Amino acid sequence: MLTDPFGRTVDYLRISVTDRCDLRCTYCLPKGFKGFAIPKDWLTIEELARVAASFARLGTKRFRLTGGEPLLRKGLADLVAEIARQPGVEDISLTTNGTQLEKHARALRVAGVGRLNISLDSLRRDCVTSITGNDCLPQVLDGIKAAKEAGFERIKINMVPLKGLNDMDLDDMIAFCIEHGFILNLIEAMPMGATGQAHAKVNLQPVLAELQQKFDLSPFEGKIGGGPARYWHSSNSGFTLGLITPMSQHFCATCNRVRLSATGNIHLCLGQEDKAPLRDLMRSGCSDAKLDQAVRDAIARKPEKHEFVENPKKIIRVMALTGG
Repeated sequence: MLTDPFGRTVDYLRISVTDRCDLRCTYCLPKGFKGFAIPKDWLTIEELARVAASFARLGTKRFRLTGGEPLLRKGLADLVAEIARQPGVEDISLTTNGTQLEKHARALRVAGVGRLNISLDSLRRDCVTSITGNDCLPQVLDGIKAAKEAGFERIKINMVPLKGLNDMDLDDMIAFCIEHGFILNLIEAMPMGATGQAHAKVNLQPVLAELQQKFDLSPFEGKIGGGPARYWHSSNSGFTLGLITPMSQHFCATCNRVRLSATGNIHLCLGQEDKAPLRDLMRSGCSDAKLDQAVRDAIARKPEKHEFVENPKKIIRVMALTGG
């Protein structure tokens, strides 16, 4: 198993397959942003699979495919199938904005994706357009419907509450999730890049206190994925709530993950600049043993924690370039 300097086991790799996205969410990408990598600098599907195989050999059990928007990358189902065939892999999940999901849901399910997180910040069409820069709510809802029909269970809806934009939509989103049996993940916006730093943040601790009273929520003791969310459940309504709180209650002490960018950098912490480049190493013809050692060396440098609260302007790279 991969163990970092602070005794944490790293058994979860988030793989960004592209830095491109068909939306421009205000907390993720600056308006008019053009600083994307050129496609020849992305890892190929074969190189992405090779890094995943290395992590699997070293004990990684969980993999999540992200972007940008991962469904924009050709050959994604082939990559999923390659990861699924690695010994020891227990869980393959995918985070998507849902705009392309209607076309790809069934193929992803067949290839081996077991769980989906779908980003949806409001059920109001004008609000979604304002946040994403695209009138895409109908396509996202069609994608969610297709995911259910393809057999995906325990679908998670990711919502980033933003003051004055969509924080008033929580009740409607909860009702939607109860109706369809979805899990609602509320995520605190992080100060990643100028756009992430500009937003007025919503502290989810008082939100949780209010929702606990309103929906009779109790801490959920079961396991739902391998990420940082903490869960609450209502036996009365069947509603399950997840909270990801990097600002108000960080989870660095139990961090079990690193991120692979589309250009082949292992980002060891969202809130630090530490990274380990793998692309040039692979393209120089390195052996699997040398690649495995490079991964071990990277994990040996994983920082203890982020500094989002103490130093909120530190990270100037945008989220899409890091990998979700």
